[in-house]
Amino acid sequence: MSYTAQLNEEFKDLSLQESFDTLLKMNFESIVFSTSFGQEDQVLTDIIFKSKYPIKIITLDTGRLFQATYKVHEEVLNKYNNSIVTYFPNQNEIEKLINQKGPNSFYASTENRKECCLIRKVKPLQRALKGADLWITGLRKEQSQRRQSVNLFEYDDAFGLIKFNPLANWTLNEIEEYLNKNEVPQNELHKQGYLSIGCEPCTRALKPGEDIRAGRWWWEQSKKECGLHLN
Repeated sequence: MSYTAQLNEEFKDLSLQESFDTLLKMNFESIVFSTSFGQEDQVLTDIIFKSKYPIKIITLDTGRLFQATYKVHEEVLNKYNNSIVTYFPNQNEIEKLINQKGPNSFYASTENRKECCLIRKVKPLQRALKGADLWITGLRKEQSQRRQSVNLFEYDDAFGLIKFNPLANWTLNEIEEYLNKNEVPQNELHKQGYLSIGCEPCTRALKPGEDIRAGRWWWEQSKKECGLHLN
């Protein structure tokens, strides 16, 4: 049995709080949680900050985010009086991309869109995860068909470390109940039909019956991923 399989077996019946308490008794030396201030991420931010867990919280500022995302970022800082480390894209790479292809090249092709995501998201995350041995995310099985296979623990080949998805088996109702009960700041766009929120030009509100990630890169018939997660 692989190490991640052992972890999945050990953690499968633990509550969220128990999972974090158990995790911090293990031999992980540098744990990083990446937030984009979505609903799942807000649950994890709340428990990390309230419990004072020694976990570094980071976020990626792509330069194309919604103002509502910056607003909830500010609300989180004020509520918990704690810090979140922000990573930005490389200035030279952004300037080269815009000068050569214009500001909205991502609409032209999937290849162009992935190039933009690589510069604005994937490379900054590589820097953010450098030296970490565990990456915590807000991935859930219910988020899309492709994410049905998400486990609590997985080895991420792209970033070369173990990934912990503590909310993998939570439902959206459970997420919302936690947020409301604990009065956690939420992005106001969620009430306007935006369940998965990324960059402003690449995100639209959902239509009735669509899955949670259908509003991302809606003009593409693609896997609806930016390269941060392969599922």
